[in-house]
Amino acid sequence: MTLTIGILLILIVGLLLFVFQVRQSEVVVVTTFGKPTRPIKDPGAYFKLPWPIQNVHRFDQRVQNFEDKMNEGLTSDSFNLLSSVYVGWKITDATAFFPKFAGSSKPMAEAERVLERLLGNAKAAVIGKHPLADFLSTDASENRFAQIEQEILDSVRGQVKANNYGIDLEFLRFKRLGLPEAVTQSVFERMTAERQVLINKSQFEGEAEAQKIRSEAESRAVAMIGDAEAEATRIRGRGEAEAAESLAVFQKNPELANFIFKLNALESALREKSTLVFDQNTSPFDLFRGVGTNLVSRPGKTQ
Repeated sequence: MTLTIGILLILIVGLLLFVFQVRQSEVVVVTTFGKPTRPIKDPGAYFKLPWPIQNVHRFDQRVQNFEDKMNEGLTSDSFNLLSSVYVGWKITDATAFFPKFAGSSKPMAEAERVLERLLGNAKAAVIGKHPLADFLSTDASENRFAQIEQEILDSVRGQVKANNYGIDLEFLRFKRLGLPEAVTQSVFERMTAERQVLINKSQFEGEAEAQKIRSEAESRAVAMIGDAEAEATRIRGRGEAEAAESLAVFQKNPELANFIFKLNALESALREKSTLVFDQNTSPFDLFRGVGTNLVSRPGKTQ
């Protein structure tokens, strides 16, 4: 039993000294007498010589995220703009990354400090090429966020590649934008002026459209009035023709005309319930002459 336990302990110590494991999320650099000799990305168990001959350095190969500090940049139209970005980066070449940052106790944090410095320089250079309207505008189509972000990303990638840091940026986006208090009021005034231009444009377009509608309405009104006058003329002509025909008939039979005129006058007088006091000798009430069955007679008058 003692011999078995001893052998097991020797095997365990041997494994600890000569074998190491690489996880899925890690990239490993094996150094021989302090110099990187073997990078390992694939997970599994690997052989190494014991310390101090060889040593294993582990780094997280997943995408790392961090946000830089707010700092000022001068736009091409001389406005101070405060900006902050967030980036995602990862180790792409462990053998290049190790000698650049292995001297720090926290190489990942040291890499982010270097990236923050590069980002500050890149942002200042790119922001200086663009006017403030590319960042802040009442018209969304004038914003150039995607283009500016890509320019900053390309600039930082170029510097990282030139210095052979063994890392690469996966993405870069603006986190915050701001203005110093001294220029905020002037920017608001500028944005108000831009908004007023849009208001004036909308009013002008509305007035033009209203004038167009009024013109069309007036044209239709003139056409309708013309049609109505033509119809009225036609109706008057027809009425005059019918009146001429009636006049010819009345001229042939004046007694019939006189009788019809009297009936029309009576119809107008008796249209509503009423009591009449009239003289039978007065036209058109002379039509009642001789009709005394249902009437009450008075000297010279009938009710």
